[in-house]
Amino acid sequence: MEHRKHNWTTREKAFAAFATGPLLDFWKLREEDEFFGVENVPIRYVRFISPQHDKVILLCPGRIESYVKYPELAYDLFHSGYDVIIIDHRGQGRSGRLLQDSHRGHVVEFEDYVDDLETLYLKEIVARHYRRRYALAHSMGGAILALMLARQPEAFDAVALASPMFGIFLPMPLWMANSILNWAEKYPTVREGYALGTGKWHARPFAINELTHSRERYRRNLRFYADDPGLRVGGPTYHWVREGVRAGHSILSQAAKISTPLLLLQAADDKVVDNRAQDLFCQTMVAAGQPCEGGKPMIIDGARHEILFEKDSMRSEALEAILAFYSRHC
Repeated sequence: MEHRKHNWTTREKAFAAFATGPLLDFWKLREEDEFFGVENVPIRYVRFISPQHDKVILLCPGRIESYVKYPELAYDLFHSGYDVIIIDHRGQGRSGRLLQDSHRGHVVEFEDYVDDLETLYLKEIVARHYRRRYALAHSMGGAILALMLARQPEAFDAVALASPMFGIFLPMPLWMANSILNWAEKYPTVREGYALGTGKWHARPFAINELTHSRERYRRNLRFYADDPGLRVGGPTYHWVREGVRAGHSILSQAAKISTPLLLLQAADDKVVDNRAQDLFCQTMVAAGQPCEGGKPMIIDGARHEILFEKDSMRSEALEAILAFYSRHC
């Protein structure tokens, strides 16, 4: 464990050698599988398992992401003693798409994501009889996981949420956005069209990205999409935005139902999700008598939205906090 910590605190200095050596060897050990989710949409996922492990982490990615982006994180968690299972949410990654234009980020109901996650949980985690069960989610995945916890607070021994999407950064006041979203809902061609200011996927230069300070990790992630166009997802539909906003309200209204030990990691310089909603979520849990770890979000100073893909210093701070938190709930 100490060796791994040291390794991930200095990895960017020789990132290419790591990615084409140990990480590539690890990726070859993956087991890819699928099941049919809500409305028979095929849901793909990947697992990394060892007979020596009796603990598991269910990893829940964010919007547009695929498990193809997550081998480095899976590598670090696996070599810390955990099996790792990663889902590709419906409408993205290698899972089934919902619209003819596969670039449009869409979902019929946000709860469909939650139903899919529960199905995977029963299929891969409950069925394998792990001694300890944990979950780690990023952004939209944090919203999905939080809604699952409201349904099943005993599902996991502990959960960590990195930059969870409890509120979305909108380019206008919420009342105005709701007015537009409710109008769009009346017209199918509009509700399933790209939301204002978005469109098909395109590579954004590192210099203007708002996701991470790590040039190496950002470039590697872009290459996944460049090498496999089938993974690409662009902007969300108006309906997806409406579902995302409503999911945030639902999470805040149900926060008191979540009794699972929970660590919330907040990116100080987040321009994708609204940190005020994360603060309110933790305040609601405190008021309910079951506070998240520390009673408030753990702020990663200077971090952009993708904490788990940030530069080594910030990423290491987050990873070490997550694994220490899990170890306290074992």
